[in-house]
Amino acid sequence: MICTNLEECKKWLKENLNDERYRHSIGTAECASKLAEKFGLDKERAYFCGLIHDCAKCIPSSDLKDMIISCKDLCEGELTNPKTYHAPAGAIMAKENFCVEDEEILSAIRWHTLGKENMSKFEKIIFLADKIEAETRPEEWTAPIKAVLDEDNGLDKAILVCYKNTIKSLVERNLKICKTTIDIYNKLLETV
Repeated sequence: MICTNLEECKKWLKENLNDERYRHSIGTAECASKLAEKFGLDKERAYFCGLIHDCAKCIPSSDLKDMIISCKDLCEGELTNPKTYHAPAGAIMAKENFCVEDEEILSAIRWHTLGKENMSKFEKIIFLADKIEAETRPEEWTAPIKAVLDEDNGLDKAILVCYKNTIKSLVERNLKICKTTIDIYNKLLETV
């Protein structure tokens, strides 16, 4: 099925995501819209991107891996963590299932999980909305991130807090940390 409007997209997502992931997608869309308005970007475009950002999340990891194995922009070690497969797969699906041709939307979906160096303001908003939406993300996780958004350079400061929390969580759970995550964290420390 190809979705070309918000209602069709929501219907497709409702049918292809579990309830929590669907609620997360709605929450991300709403948060992305608010962040876009706050930072002077198109809130409808941000809403749409936030809505479909996890369109591949409930597909089995083995299928996702097959889908992304030929992607040219995979990061070192990205294939070692199945939790990240849905991001590049989501960009592929956004193009195929939702007729997305907007390269910045595709890139924001592609990088919403790991992030990347030198993200555009739009990519940063989608990255953050995924982490701080109010539907499924706990307040104790989101509060420190939201607290810095109004400061000078607030987007980058908020992303740095996200990375600090993510790295800490990965270490506590004895999970591998993608080299890209470390590189972005180090770069943010230099610029924030």
